[in-house]
Amino acid sequence: LILLFFGSGPIQGFATTLLIGIATTLFTAIFITRLFIDYSVEKKHTLTFTTPITKNWFKNVDLNFIGKRKIGYAFSIILSIIGIISLSTRGLDQGIDFVGGRTYQIRFEKEVNPTQVADALKTTLGNVEVKTFGAPNQVKIATKYKVQEESTEVDNEVQQLLFKGLQKFLPEGTSFDSFAKATSTDKIGIMQSMKVGPTIAEDIKSSAFWSVIGSLIVIGLYILFRFRRWQFSMGAIVSSAHDVLMVLGIYSLTYSIMPFNMEIDQAFIAAILTVVGYSLNDTVIIYDRIREVMREPHWSREKINHALLSRTLNTSFTTLAVLVTIFIFGGETLRGFMFAMIIGVLIGTYSSIFVATPLVYDTSKGERKKEETKEVEEHKK
Repeated sequence: LILLFFGSGPIQGFATTLLIGIATTLFTAIFITRLFIDYSVEKKHTLTFTTPITKNWFKNVDLNFIGKRKIGYAFSIILSIIGIISLSTRGLDQGIDFVGGRTYQIRFEKEVNPTQVADALKTTLGNVEVKTFGAPNQVKIATKYKVQEESTEVDNEVQQLLFKGLQKFLPEGTSFDSFAKATSTDKIGIMQSMKVGPTIAEDIKSSAFWSVIGSLIVIGLYILFRFRRWQFSMGAIVSSAHDVLMVLGIYSLTYSIMPFNMEIDQAFIAAILTVVGYSLNDTVIIYDRIREVMREPHWSREKINHALLSRTLNTSFTTLAVLVTIFIFGGETLRGFMFAMIIGVLIGTYSSIFVATPLVYDTSKGERKKEETKEVEEHKK
């Protein structure tokens, strides 16, 4: 709701989609699922929530997550510093949405595949956006090549590079002049060209930033109200900020070596917001179980370790199964977005285990000692 009312542009679109998703998910989870369970109970069916394969998962597994928390702290701090340095020096590969570019409406003799056109232009213009425009033999190509230069020479250079990269899609014998100076009646060539400014203005970037900050504050207050411990709020906010910084740092470090497009565009903003949402969701799921553990009279790190193992891995594996499938089979245009999501889920899972929960554990030591002291005194009495 905060993103919807205080964000703008793609942020509002993301918030609207997410609200619809939450509403439909609640309906199916609470109403539809209950109908099935009530029906099974009435028919006296045996309800099981495991399969023969998963029945004994994690039963005899003992991983000391809390015991390794200092290693996790050190790892997170080192990676965060590296990420900040990279963001300060290399920055991010900002797409046309952020820096603007040139667009060309091009007509071919036959139907063309936008992905194949984009691949053909990589050698001459680098990463470009290609979309079918109108008829299947027409595309709109957007490039940020020398976007800061506005001379006629650069315009002509870009057209030359377009002509060179698109040779295999053009009829044999096509000249540059006929390609660059096509008219609306011609069968092939550049029908229209223009220079466009960045679609994501500074006010949209600013509103996105402050909307996320506001959301984190409100979520922190909600978690404080729900769990009645400030440690839970602090852990959730720190882990979410940690996740965003990690994803940005990884993109900054790897955008020049990855075999797919890692430009920062409107879809990337949606990915970052999704990562924040997933991280908080995963953290709250774990906190729910940890709260149950901490209500027990003799809660220990062993019980917290088991809660971490069962809750977060089940959540992460099911999410990753979908994301990896889309990454592999979803096509070139989705890979950058899916990569951000996969990295976000992995880092979100990591931060829930090695950042959010250890922070709650360490900051609750004083309360645990008070409980132990109180028990000893009552035993003496």
